Amino acid sequence: MRMETDLLRFPFLPGFGKMEIIFPDEMATPDEENMASSGKEIMVIHHDEDHNVMTPNGENMGTPEDELMETPDTGKLGSPDGHNDLALVETQPNKRRKKKSIVWEHFTIESVSPDCRRAYCKQCKQSFAYSTGSKVAGTSHLKRHIAKGTCSALLRGQDKNQLVATYTPPSRGSTVSETPKRRYRTSSSPYVMFDHDRCRQDIARMVIMHDYPLHMVEHPGFISFVKNLQPRFNMVSFNTVQGDCVGTYLMEKQNLSKFIEAIPGRICLTLDMWHSSRSVGYVFIMGSFIDSEWKLHRRVLNVIMEPYPESPTALSHAVAACLSDWRLEGKLFSLTFNQIQNEAALDNLRPLIAIKNPLILNGQFLVGSCIALTLGDIAKDVLSAGENTIRKIRDSVKYVTTSDSHEEKFLELKQQLQVPSERNLVLDDQMQWNTTYHMLVAASEMKEVFSCLDTSDPDYREAPSMEDWKLVDILCTYLKLLFDAANILTTTSHPSAITVFHEVCRIHSELARAVTSEDPFTSNLSKMMLEKVDKYWKDCSIVLAAAVVMDPRFKMKLVEFSFTKVYGEEAPAYIKVVDDGIHELFDEYVALPLPLTPTYAEDGSADGNMKAEDSQGNLLSDNGFSDFDVYIMETTSQQMKSELDRYLEDSLLPRVQDFDLLGWWKLNKFKYPTLSKMARDILSIPVSTLTPDSVFITRRKKMDQYRSSLRPETVEAMICSKDWMQGGLTEVSNALVRMEY
Repeated sequence: MRMETDLLRFPFLPGFGKMEIIFPDEMATPDEENMASSGKEIMVIHHDEDHNVMTPNGENMGTPEDELMETPDTGKLGSPDGHNDLALVETQPNKRRKKKSIVWEHFTIESVSPDCRRAYCKQCKQSFAYSTGSKVAGTSHLKRHIAKGTCSALLRGQDKNQLVATYTPPSRGSTVSETPKRRYRTSSSPYVMFDHDRCRQDIARMVIMHDYPLHMVEHPGFISFVKNLQPRFNMVSFNTVQGDCVGTYLMEKQNLSKFIEAIPGRICLTLDMWHSSRSVGYVFIMGSFIDSEWKLHRRVLNVIMEPYPESPTALSHAVAACLSDWRLEGKLFSLTFNQIQNEAALDNLRPLIAIKNPLILNGQFLVGSCIALTLGDIAKDVLSAGENTIRKIRDSVKYVTTSDSHEEKFLELKQQLQVPSERNLVLDDQMQWNTTYHMLVAASEMKEVFSCLDTSDPDYREAPSMEDWKLVDILCTYLKLLFDAANILTTTSHPSAITVFHEVCRIHSELARAVTSEDPFTSNLSKMMLEKVDKYWKDCSIVLAAAVVMDPRFKMKLVEFSFTKVYGEEAPAYIKVVDDGIHELFDEYVALPLPLTPTYAEDGSADGNMKAEDSQGNLLSDNGFSDFDVYIMETTSQQMKSELDRYLEDSLLPRVQDFDLLGWWKLNKFKYPTLSKMARDILSIPVSTLTPDSVFITRRKKMDQYRSSLRPETVEAMICSKDWMQGGLTEVSNALVRMEY
């Protein structure tokens, strides 16, 4: 049966007259030989699935892109012997010369006889037909050897992270599901195998990293995009990508679990309760710890759904689940909350912690408050106190910034009045209290312009009065005090408790002085703010002071200085509480069941250069000197000062700006083997439960509606995996873990 063909006429080729090229759909016509011998100059050309060009007798002429082929040794068009008729095309004017084929990066040409040359793979040394007499083979069979993975040597050495980019040019009546007609390449990257599992893994990681909805894989636009980009990829469903995301989470969790098991110290937890439109809560539990290299890490460990978030048992249940999940019983050092909890919740939490963990310092490190939310709560009180005035300022800024003509007129007045302010008027975001502060500061610096605008623009109404501007200055003074302290939390992902100690003391001193003001508004506002600062100071002063003591630049000296300013004549009693607490905590670390090892041993291992063994026996081993260590401890414990006392008596270090506190303890862990362990745990205590981008929020965080509709296990997998991948603890694995739903 003869199949229908498309006739393409090329009357412009010199030397061929009128030539017909027939492209069969699948196979040659039965009477090709008759057509070839009918007197017409006809070339019958077959196209295989890779768009290779075949002559009627089976010779491979290469792909269309290689019709004008450069040989690796001549770099000229035509066959190796230079007698190919295609060289006639070279005489055409403005004919663009084809680039050298990429296959010659992987093949060399060698002569096996006077009329026969073959192409040899540089990797596996396999040979392929190249030229016989005047007949020259194409390069498609060489490309297939590289691209389809038949070269074992290239397959072993290729980079799995690269994918073959294939594209199907759209044609009449074609669909995106047809097989690719052309394989594109770049001159600098080798062909690599298409890895379907790796594509699935990359989709899962993409969804996790960028918070894309899982249902995006079923969106028609995304399906069309992927099919055009790689038609060989079988699109995944919602359930499949959900399983892949959970599988990625399990793989990352296994790596993080091994990392946490190896940390030499304890771990501190922060609890952040998110609410949702479905009336259920999500407890975000983040762990903070210092590794063996004295690097501080913070990782989201769990996101646990609590059906009744206001229940007194919600937080205790979440903490118990986290400790069990990560096998942290006995390693918990402190807890930091995102909000003030009721006494019933704390009563349920304390027994759980006391049973499963040593009750360090009578539980004073087990309950804390978030400094970011404390500052935000105080800022909201300040904004509420000047609510009416702030509304007038906001309306005035809105009047100027929402109209081009109004803004242009405002800038002209500013220039005429020569107002030196370089700030820009920006309408505030009432969800972020720092934006309101910046709006008030900018407006206050340009109050003269607003006053002039009031007299020159009849449409501008309700301009702030002089009393309003005075109130704005007072509000900005208080907000600046809070902003400077909160802004420290945004400059680093791990805010220092030492810096927070100094800022809280500074705020306390300023408010205590403002309370005595003769202005009723200033005095009352200062008194209200001071009450909340005192509440935070009462809950966290011991923790903050302990961190200050562990800084060799300050030790107890800064505690004594700051407490004197805060407590006045009562300061000695509070200083004694801190000093006694630090010594009590150190005694607990001394009493921990640690192996009797020389003082240079750290974390269960000693430097290999210090290990020695007598050739006649184990005289210098631990077994030989264990009783000597006991003797030293018994005879010198009452005579020698403790590590803590020696540390406190040493002179203070200079206060350099870029002092590396953890690096200092790493260098001095041999000098203070026990105290360094205590310092490792104290310095890992987080002072904020919020991320730097959430420090200035004015409302509680809420889980979005889409994530609330997902399974709790999926929500936890998505949020935790993103945090872990951004942390960069582990490398990307090529293994795909499948979870079926």
